[in-house]
Amino acid sequence: MEEEEGEEYLFKIVIIGDSAVGKSNLLSRYSRNEFNLHSKATIGVEFQTQSIDIHGKEVKAQIWDTAGQERFRAVTSAYYRGAVGALIVYDISRRTTFDSVHRWLDELNTHSDTTVAKMLIGNKCDLENIRDVSVEEGKSLAESEGLFFMETSALDATNVRMAFEIVIKEIYNNVSRKVLNSDSYKAELSLNRVSLVNDGTDGSKQIPNKYSCC
Repeated sequence: MEEEEGEEYLFKIVIIGDSAVGKSNLLSRYSRNEFNLHSKATIGVEFQTQSIDIHGKEVKAQIWDTAGQERFRAVTSAYYRGAVGALIVYDISRRTTFDSVHRWLDELNTHSDTTVAKMLIGNKCDLENIRDVSVEEGKSLAESEGLFFMETSALDATNVRMAFEIVIKEIYNNVSRKVLNSDSYKAELSLNRVSLVNDGTDGSKQIPNKYSCC
């Protein structure tokens, strides 16, 4: 997470998965409500910034999209740095892209340096007539890896906004929990308890139900 003046939160999210699973169109559908049937493979890295409101806080997500082709993987190693959220995408009509999910997860886990909110995305659910990966298989993999799971269609916008916003809200929750568990917060809480006890008050009742950082 980064802080900038006028911004309460700024989170980096990466979209990963094999080439042509629809990563760029998921991002363009979410950020601009656009879909390009003839979009070309991403070369290098592109990102879009989106804002949502969570509990009255402005949360900005900087969403990074990079190429899935093997020859561009050198680009992606640094690409993970600082990411606190990830969408791992496969194409429900191409089993090979589903089989690659473990490799992408391994790469993410190797390069990420903090807690990452992860969602497995089965994209192109509009291609039901040529489905090659069942919903149950997607759910089972997600459950075994501790991931959120959703099927989406960038073409008709099914579940796209919901998928991104679930990840963003989970990042927010992770950051809030970290602040609650941080030494500085515990020290502050301990001091408050001491003063409250001196006042003859039960300090445990003063612990807030929600604590927002920044």
